[in-house]
Amino acid sequence: MKSDHRHELKTNELADWIAHFPEWAKANRTSLIAGAAVVLVALLVYFWSFYRRDVASVRQQTRLTELVTQVPQQMNAVARAAMQNNDQSYTLLPVAKDLQDFAQRASHNDMAALALIQRAAALRAALHYRFTDVERAELVDQIGQAQASYQQALDRQPSSPVLRATAKYGLGLCEEELGDFDQARAIYREVAESADYAGTTAQAAAAYRLKTMADYKTEIVFLPAPPPAEPPVPAIQIQPDTAPAPMIGPLPAPPEEAVAPAVPAAPTPVPDENPSLPDANAPKDG
Repeated sequence: MKSDHRHELKTNELADWIAHFPEWAKANRTSLIAGAAVVLVALLVYFWSFYRRDVASVRQQTRLTELVTQVPQQMNAVARAAMQNNDQSYTLLPVAKDLQDFAQRASHNDMAALALIQRAAALRAALHYRFTDVERAELVDQIGQAQASYQQALDRQPSSPVLRATAKYGLGLCEEELGDFDQARAIYREVAESADYAGTTAQAAAAYRLKTMADYKTEIVFLPAPPPAEPPVPAIQIQPDTAPAPMIGPLPAPPEEAVAPAVPAAPTPVPDENPSLPDANAPKDG
């Protein structure tokens, strides 16, 4: 009975609250509007975060892919122009600026780090492809911008070890380009020996750079050019004349030589057949 009585009391209280709800709502209208506004804002924030995480992230990824692809494409275009004695290294600077703007707006740390790394690569390539000599002040300024970009990529603390290793290795390249080989060697050694960068391409590149840095530090001395060789004297070869002799006419007869009169030859004596018989006509003695 007590349970039924309590249920009846609760039912009466609910009915009484429903009956007086219009009056209560009118009295607490401001609070209700404020509460509804809070709920609406919470829903908008939830759906906006969902949209930004999914839709906006896809748009950022597409834009980043376009920018990152432009760097090697522009490098190839600059290299082709250089083969025709046309300096277009300046065209890499607008690409670097677009990558910097993207990194400042990106909310994803990995995407921002990748954009900053590619910006630094574009800045360095613009100096490497330059036709004219780069003054020391300009070199320090532009390589300094590349260093800052690599460091900003590390400061974003990307989750990918590939990005961290690439940014660290880029700092070593900048030190080497500025001529500080000791600092560059220290950075390369850190990348090559760090277990955090194991298996990355940057770690293999740093280890190889440590082995070959001495070759880049050695001053290159060109040997004197050998004296020009005298041109060979062409051998004169007489080719046999195979053409038929021209037909001029019959050749003249050779002149006749003077012939001396022939001298008659002396008769050859005939020996006697019987030399032992005396001659009948010979005179006799006494």
